[in-house]
Amino acid sequence: MKKIFNLLLIYNIIIITNAYAYLDPGTGSIILQAILGAIAAGVSYCAFYWNKVKNFFKKNNSKKEKNK
Repeated sequence: MKKIFNLLLIYNIIIITNAYAYLDPGTGSIILQAILGAIAAGVSYCAFYWNKVKNFFKKNNSKKEKNK
C-alpha cells in the first residue's frame, strides 16, 4: 500500500500541468475581507472570555474583602 502511495505521489509531482487560472482584483479583496473578518472574530471571542475570567476573579476578591 505504501509503495502504491509513493508511486502515485511521484507521478503527481512529475506530471504537473499549468492551471491557466485567473484571479481578478475582486477575488483578492474577498480574500482580504475574509482574513480580516476571521481576525476580528478571534479577537472578540478572546475578549469576551477574558472579561468572564476577570469578572470571576473580581467576585472572588470582593467576597474575601467582605469577610475580613
